[in-house]
Amino acid sequence: MIRKIALTSLTALALITLTAQAESLPVPTKQGGMMQKKMKKQTSSPFLIKKGLPHYTKMLMKRWDDPKLALTAEQKEKLMVVRKETLGSVMKLKPEVMKLQKEIVMSAKSGTKAADLKEKVEKLASLEAEATMTHLKCIEQTESILKPEQLAYLKQKAQMNRMQKKQKMMSTKQGGMKCAAGKCGGAK
Repeated sequence: MIRKIALTSLTALALITLTAQAESLPVPTKQGGMMQKKMKKQTSSPFLIKKGLPHYTKMLMKRWDDPKLALTAEQKEKLMVVRKETLGSVMKLKPEVMKLQKEIVMSAKSGTKAADLKEKVEKLASLEAEATMTHLKCIEQTESILKPEQLAYLKQKAQMNRMQKKQKMMSTKQGGMKCAAGKCGGAK
């Protein structure tokens, strides 16, 4: 009886894993005696340059009323125009980019020749280039609205955030635990 249950469980796990892989969903894996979800890293960025360029409008929204940043009413008004234009343009392009990426991946997986995908790849590159140019224009406009000391403060905050994320990632890789206070034996 136990053998039958074990065999059924293994079969079910194999089917779930194969289905999840085919659909690019999280795959359950067994690690350290516990079931965890293994996330496939998927990109949802519509830009050619995925990392490295600042997303100023996102950073500014988090610090909108920060007294150290000290945005004026006029600056806020101008920055909102830049944000709305940028987001509007990028959000219009993103569904097209994601659709093309998915089509290209599915076609390539099903054996479509590279030459037959060339037109779609070129269209994808064009859309990603357009989104990247919108991003670059946003950076340029934001920098022209902010005073030098405001921009320096924003960059300093971004640098501190990157360092904190890096430290957190390093501590996790070195065996640190991601636990809330009072959990996993951490301080309450």
